[in-house]
Amino acid sequence: MGIFENIFGKTSNSSENKEHEESKIKWIPLTSIQQIKEIKNLSKTNLVGIFKHSTRCVISRTVLDRFQQVFPENNSIKMYYLDLLNYRDVSNEIEVAFQVLHQSPQFLLIKEENPILHASHYDITQINFQKIIK
Repeated sequence: MGIFENIFGKTSNSSENKEHEESKIKWIPLTSIQQIKEIKNLSKTNLVGIFKHSTRCVISRTVLDRFQQVFPENNSIKMYYLDLLNYRDVSNEIEVAFQVLHQSPQFLLIKEENPILHASHYDITQINFQKIIK
């Protein structure tokens, strides 16, 4: 089963469901190109994060796990999750829309329709959200 299923609780395995329940992040599935316009509009008033994840990559899985551990609770960042293997066309459009070369795993933080931060691989786990969220 992929991480996308784990995150959204579509498995019956109790340990996988427990992982979902313990996540501090309220993930919004990013599954269509049309949502990129939604993200841009939302970013005019909110910080919006996009986490691009390859469900078959051990590094991506490790980074996602660590990211979920360090992501601060009680913040207003709207978080989108993109399963790269199932929605590669959406990832390609993100690259064009935000002018950020595709990486995996990758995190983008969007404000006022533009990326104010982007990181890939283990650099994602080093993001200082406390400094960003002020």
